This record gives sequence, C-alpha cells and structure tokens, in this order.
Amino acid sequence: MNKNLLGGILFTCLIAFLGILLAQLPVLRHIGPLAVAIIIAVVYRQLFGFPVHMQEGIQFASKKLLRVAIILFGLKLPLDVVFQEGLGLLARSAFTILFAVSLTMLFAKWWKANWTMSMLLAVGTGVCGAAAIAAVSPILKANEEDTALSVGIIALVGTIFGIGYTILLPVLPIDSVTYGYWSGLSLHEIAHVALAAAPAGEEALGMALLAKLTRVLLLIPLCFILVAWMRRKNGNAEEKAHVEFPWFLLGFIVMSFIGSYVLGKRVDVPQQALDAISFLTTFLLAMAMSGLGLNVDMNKIGSKTTRPLLAMLLTSVMLSIVTLWML
Repeated sequence: MNKNLLGGILFTCLIAFLGILLAQLPVLRHIGPLAVAIIIAVVYRQLFGFPVHMQEGIQFASKKLLRVAIILFGLKLPLDVVFQEGLGLLARSAFTILFAVSLTMLFAKWWKANWTMSMLLAVGTGVCGAAAIAAVSPILKANEEDTALSVGIIALVGTIFGIGYTILLPVLPIDSVTYGYWSGLSLHEIAHVALAAAPAGEEALGMALLAKLTRVLLLIPLCFILVAWMRRKNGNAEEKAHVEFPWFLLGFIVMSFIGSYVLGKRVDVPQQALDAISFLTTFLLAMAMSGLGLNVDMNKIGSKTTRPLLAMLLTSVMLSIVTLWML
C-alpha cells in the first residue's frame, strides 16, 4: 500500500474517531457522529486546504469504504419484524417516500434548484437520511461536494425537526404509540426518530423504529428504480452504459437476510460481536463522510444549496403534517 493511499485512509480514520468522540457531548449527541465527522472535515478543508498528497486514500474512503459500510448497514434491518407488520405499514412507508421525493423535486423544478442535490435531499428525507444519500449518490453520479453538503443539510434539518417533535409532544392530541408511529414515518434519520420518540416511552420508541426500518427496507427497490430511470434518462446506449449497477445493494440485501434469519437464530453470535459490527459500520460511514467533507470547497458553493434546502425544508414540514393527518 503506497503512502498516499495509507495516509489518506488514516487521516479519514482520525477525523471519524474525533467525530464519534465529539458526538458523545450533550449538544452534538443530537446531531450524530456522521454529521460531526463531516463538519470537522469541511472546516479542515476551509482552514488548511485539500491535502493533495493524501488524495488517493481520501477518495478510497469516500467511495470504496462507503459501499462497504452500506453493505454492513443491512445487518441493522430486521426483515422478519418488518414483514410481520404487514402491507399496511409498507404502504404508508411507500407513500412517505413517494410524497417526499415528488414534492421536493416539484419545488426544485419551480425554483430551478440544483437537480442532483435536490434529488439527494429528496431521497434522504423520504428514506433514511445520510445512509440513503450515500446509497443513491453513485447511482445519480453525484460528486463528493454535492453528497457531502446534502448529508450535512439532512443532519441539521433532521435534528431541528427531532427536537421540535419533543417540544410538540405534550400538546399533540394523540397517544404515545401513535406519536411514535408518526415520528418513524416522517423524520429523517434513525437517530432523529430515536431522539423524538424516546421521551414518549419504550412502546412509542419501538413503534417509531419499526416504522423507520420499514422505510429503510424500501431503499432497496427505490435504488433499482433509480438505476432504471437514470439509464433511460441518459439517452443513447453509450451513456446508458456509464450508469453502473449498484452491486453493493445486493450485499445490503444479503446482510439484511443474514442479520434477520441467521445471526442469533441458526448461528449463535455473542452480543459483543454484534455491537462491534454495529460500531464498525458507524465508523466506516464516518470515515466515508470525512472523505466527502474534505472535498467540499465552500468558496465554490455560493447559493447552490439555498434552493435545494428550501425545497427539502418545505417538504419536511408538509410531510410531518400529512403523515400526522393519515394517522
């Protein structure tokens, strides 16, 4: 392994470690380690510039390690629990994704917002925040800057909404379980869902996470739909060939199956080992976010993020209202 590659990997590893460490602080805990890591990386880039001599390792982290982390993320999706809830929950989750993507892109079209960033934010809002953005980014052929900014925006807005939900909890005319269901159907990240639902009790939190994981499950068919749509959108056969099939999603499916029906059922695995895999997944995602953040040059952004942010923010507000009305 050459010094350029190793140095870049170790540098993103250091930023990821700092992000996870700082995310334990009371205020930053609500933002999450992925967002903290990407903020550190962005700030470093603006203060000290891009470390060109480590470029190969940084790109390895932002591309290769990102796919590995998405594959491991599949272990966190309990397929059996999701399927037990039946088609009703799947239908509501599918509506959430369709509503979020359609409305965000409609606003983006009206306001002539950056298409790629708007789509990344739309998918992040509808499915599962940073993990969904990371999964669809290579399909949409988004550059590192757009991806990193989208992750930062989704983390910030999701945190604000999560805290806002806890403030509304005492005055909402719904029971705690319904509140949990609403949180899981409408909020952005799993961490934001947990943040909002935990004050309502364990039963509400369980329902919230179940609803959220159903949305995560639908990330798989959504990615395949986006692959087919991008190939058709690109036009001629030569351009279509450049839209690569997201093979890492097959790994995601396999790991979801293993986590749901093999580990702990057919194969006994110590809880410590499962916790270690979960931490590794988070750490690899944080390294990938660090690599993405190092590619962000704030001087080139200007008002690029304003319209996609407004489209996503207004969609998030309407999604909260509509999903609450559905319940």
